[in-house]
Amino acid sequence: MAEWNAYYQNEEEDEEEQEEGGESSGEFKFTGRDSLVFLVDASKEMFIKGEDGEPSNFDKTMQCVRSVYTSKIISSHRDLVRWCSTETEHAKNHRNNFKHVYVYHDLDEPGAKRVQDVEALRRDRGAQLAGETLGLGGEAETCLSDALWCCSNLYSDIKLRLSHKRLMLFTCRDRPHGDDSARDRQARTRAGDLKETGVVIDLMHLMKPGGFDVSLFFCDLVSPPEDQDELGLQLQPSHKLEDLLKRVRAKEQKKRTLLSLCLAEGVSLAVGVYSTAVAARKPPAVRLYRENNGATYGQKQIVMEKDEVDSIKKFEDPALHLIGFKPRDRLKLYHHIRPSLFLYPEDGQKCSERAVFAVCRYIARRNNPPRFVALLPQMEVKMKEIVSKLRFKYKSESFENPAIQQHYRNLEALALDMMAPENMEDLIMPNADQMDARLGPLAQEFKDLVYPAGYNPDSKPAAKRKSADGGGGADKKPKVELQEAELRSHILSGTIGKLTVPVLKDACKQFGVRTTGTKKQELIDALKAKLAP
Repeated sequence: MAEWNAYYQNEEEDEEEQEEGGESSGEFKFTGRDSLVFLVDASKEMFIKGEDGEPSNFDKTMQCVRSVYTSKIISSHRDLVRWCSTETEHAKNHRNNFKHVYVYHDLDEPGAKRVQDVEALRRDRGAQLAGETLGLGGEAETCLSDALWCCSNLYSDIKLRLSHKRLMLFTCRDRPHGDDSARDRQARTRAGDLKETGVVIDLMHLMKPGGFDVSLFFCDLVSPPEDQDELGLQLQPSHKLEDLLKRVRAKEQKKRTLLSLCLAEGVSLAVGVYSTAVAARKPPAVRLYRENNGATYGQKQIVMEKDEVDSIKKFEDPALHLIGFKPRDRLKLYHHIRPSLFLYPEDGQKCSERAVFAVCRYIARRNNPPRFVALLPQMEVKMKEIVSKLRFKYKSESFENPAIQQHYRNLEALALDMMAPENMEDLIMPNADQMDARLGPLAQEFKDLVYPAGYNPDSKPAAKRKSADGGGGADKKPKVELQEAELRSHILSGTIGKLTVPVLKDACKQFGVRTTGTKKQELIDALKAKLAP
C-alpha cells in the first residue's frame, strides 16, 4: 500500500481564499506542486561589473533567485525549486557526472538555509566565493546539452505529482558555444526532449557589451507562450534588476482555468471567476503529533491506496451547476458567509429585468467540497463610471499590507539571524477627500444599487441583551454540589464517567481529594481511590 503522504501532501489544503483567474484552457493543471529550476551561466562574462558601479549580471541573478526563494517560502512553500550552474570548472552532479555542471541546490522546498546560501554569493565577496566554489568557466567549458540533460534526469527521480515544470536560463552570452555547430545541435535536441515532457524553458537574458541577439541560438531553444496572455520571448535583454524581476514574476505567476456553468444536461457556458477582494491573513499554526511530528492515530500510521484517496477527496469536476431561480427579495444578508466573486460573462440582463437570482452548486477546484451560491446580476454602467473616475497608474510594489509585511520581516530576520527587522510604512490608507471630490454623487448611487434599502455598512452590531435583573450578561449556572452518598452510588454503578470535568473538579475540592492532573480519567481515579469501598 502506498503511504498517505505520498499522494495527500501534493494538494494545498487551504486554497479556498486564493484569487481565481481565467485561462483559455478548460483543463485544470494546477492540482499538484509547481517546480522551478534556475540554470545560471557561471562564465567569466557574467561576473563583469557594469558602468558606474552597476552590479554584475551574476549578482543580479542571485538577487532574483533570492527574491523568488523568499516569495515561495511565503506564498507557495510546497513548491519545489532547484538551482544549478553551467560553464563551471568544478562539477557536482551525483547521478550523471557531467563536466562543467554544478548543482548548487537540489530540487526541494525552499528554506532559510537556501536563502542564506544565495545571499552569500552576492557582491564582491560573493563573486570570490562563487569563483572558489563553482570555478568560473568560459566558452571552452560550455556544453549546454549536458546541463539540460542533467535537468531532464532530475524529474525522473521525483515521485511527487508536479502540476507545472519550468526552467529559467540566465545568461549574457547569445552564442554560448561559439562557432561549434555540433554542440548547438545537441543543445537544441536536448531542449526539444525537455519540452516534449512538459518542461517550459524560458530565457532570462541579460545585457552585455555589443547587445544580445536571440536569433543566433536561443530563439529555437525556448518554449513558445502557453497562451495569448503570457509574456513571450523578449528580444531586448534586461538592463536593470527591476526589469529582470518583472520578467521572472510574469513567468512564475500561476494562472487559473476557466470554469463551466452547466445550465442543463449538455448545455454549458465557459465563464471566468475572479475574486473581487481577498483578505490577507497570517498563516495558521501547523498542529503536529508531539511524539514524532507526524500523522499517527491510535499508534498506527494511516495508509491508503491512491485511488482510495482520490475517491475520498473528489466530489465532482470543477463547475457551476444551475439549480433554479429565486426572487431577489428572498436573498438575505445573513446568506453572505464568504467573500463574493465576480463571474463573467453572464446573462445578467434578463435576470435583472425579472428581479431574480440564480441558485447554483459551485465547485471551485478539484477536491473541493461543493457549495451553494447565488448569482446576483448587476448592471455595469454605474461601476464603469466609478472606475474611470478613480483610475490611476498602479504599481503593485507601492501597496503592501503593513501588518503582513512586518510579520514576514520578523520571520525572515529570525530565520536568517538578521538584526531587528525594518518597520513598514502604511501606504494603503486611501485619500478619502480626493476620492469624494472625483466621484461626487456616483458613490451613493452605486450603494443604492448594491445594498438593500436602509443598510448601513458602518453601523455597529446590536448590543447583547441584558438579563432580567439588569446585571448584564448571561446568568451563571449555579454550582452543582454532590452528596457523598450520591457520589458513592455513581462509583458503584459505574456511571461516574457521565459527570462533567467541572463537576468532578468541584467534587475533588469538596472531599479534599488531591490529584496530579486535570484530565477526566485522572479525576475519576482519584475519587475512586478516596471514596470507593
